[in-house]
Amino acid sequence: MSHIWHESYQSGIPKDIDPNTYSSILEVLDESFTKFKDKDSFHCMGKDFTYGELDILSKKFASYLQNDLNLKRGDRVALMMPNILQYPIALFGILRAGLVAVNVNPLYTARELEHQLIDSGSKAIIIFENSCAVLQEILPNTPVKHVLTTGIGDLLGFPKSLIVNFVIKHVKKMVPAWSIPNSVSFKEALFSGNADTYSVPTVTNDDTAFLQYTGGTTGVSKGAELTHGNIIANIVQAKAWIKNYIKDGEETIITPLPLYHIFSLTANCLVFATVGARNILITNPRDMPGFIKELKKWKFTALTGVNTLFNGLLNQEDFAGVDFSSFKLTLGGGMAVQRSVAERWKQVTGVPLIEAYGLTETSPAACINPMDLKDYNGKIGLPIPSTEVVIKDDDGKTLPTGEIGEICIKGPQVMRGYWNRPEETAKVMSDDGFFKTGDIGYMDEKGFFQIVDRKKDMILVSGFNVFPNEVEEVVSAHPKVFESAAIGVADDKSGEVVKIFVVKNDDSLTEDELKAYCKENLTGYKVPRLYEFRADLPKSNVGKILRKDLRE
Repeated sequence: MSHIWHESYQSGIPKDIDPNTYSSILEVLDESFTKFKDKDSFHCMGKDFTYGELDILSKKFASYLQNDLNLKRGDRVALMMPNILQYPIALFGILRAGLVAVNVNPLYTARELEHQLIDSGSKAIIIFENSCAVLQEILPNTPVKHVLTTGIGDLLGFPKSLIVNFVIKHVKKMVPAWSIPNSVSFKEALFSGNADTYSVPTVTNDDTAFLQYTGGTTGVSKGAELTHGNIIANIVQAKAWIKNYIKDGEETIITPLPLYHIFSLTANCLVFATVGARNILITNPRDMPGFIKELKKWKFTALTGVNTLFNGLLNQEDFAGVDFSSFKLTLGGGMAVQRSVAERWKQVTGVPLIEAYGLTETSPAACINPMDLKDYNGKIGLPIPSTEVVIKDDDGKTLPTGEIGEICIKGPQVMRGYWNRPEETAKVMSDDGFFKTGDIGYMDEKGFFQIVDRKKDMILVSGFNVFPNEVEEVVSAHPKVFESAAIGVADDKSGEVVKIFVVKNDDSLTEDELKAYCKENLTGYKVPRLYEFRADLPKSNVGKILRKDLRE
């Protein structure tokens, strides 16, 4: 019912796309490697690889995975690194070998990493040295047989690679001591791989391409099983949406969001590869002065990010001095864009901040605002081609325009399900093929969707999902804690922060002690920022802790 609005807002956008435009992601890559052979593909820390070089390097790596490690089609391989040149080479090599990529957040604690490696059944991992000490701790408990390690500067060429690795290791002391017997250097693996012995696997759109871990709408981290077909559909949908605003071989996109995150993975890494864009990888966007220094080197055309990132840039004096003369496209996703940020963004850059909406389970794009939108409208946009978005009540009945209910999505980009979790999949997939997002919203009279709130108690910190259950489980495991409850509290900087309410079972427990414990067991963004000790917690008549009462 929402497709009719496309023509009204953006001419030339098809109502539907062909999800079988390509036979697999391998075909997408081959087309880009051939078509843009001499164009720069990815750039990081002063080093570029052309699409032609990326073709050879990823093929060599695919050959190494197939022949040296003897991995078989469908085997899972974990990737744990920030935005560095090794990432696209490793990722494309994994896909070209017919394997499944399992993206891992490099900030994970040992507990979180162990869960993901066991749950995915990953047989190999490519990991940057800064995280090796964490892997070392839990490696014997996992199915991982092959460990490939890399230093951040490894592919930057002599002497820069040596200098960068020396500074990171010995000056900034960012690499804790580690020892993993039989681990292999990614660089050695890459250069010992033989492109001539690479064999193209038989891969179809029905094959799994990624296990993207998410809390979904409840509970522990689950692997959303995204097929080649899911990802291709989303690439073709996104390209149809932005096609009037981009030109083959002429785009330079800035990539500060981590490529292991579904938004950056599909939008920046894959969609822009199909148009032969030069992709500028920002390894540490938290270093705002360094980030702006990099921005000043380029006449960039596109940038994707989350609200906190845009806000951070706007609050740096130097940002106004960036050259925005070629800039034409800003896409915001991952979390709600705030009106004040969007308005300032347009004022400073001259480019509107276009809000998009999606989830890991939808590969991710489902709704995007029209590209010719002049001003921020507070909406998450219109359904993209071949996508149905409806609002349903708790009984699964579709609600009329203006009524508030759960946002549900149907389209070729919707995941196959949660990896090895049929019960969890059944909870989010309705009989008529709609994915239940857990987000509450409505559709206005013009077909635009707006989010009102989230159905579950999920907390959204800087675009990352934090699930109260997980935080509570960790906190309650502390010997001096009787029980706990986590909620999200509004925060100007990151959208929300975690607040934890704690009932002690030992009066000697201090906030500092608990904070240190949380930092040891949770990734940074999941660590509670606010702590409140109480004599008891509000509960229902069956003893369930009432988070809504705590929020009130």
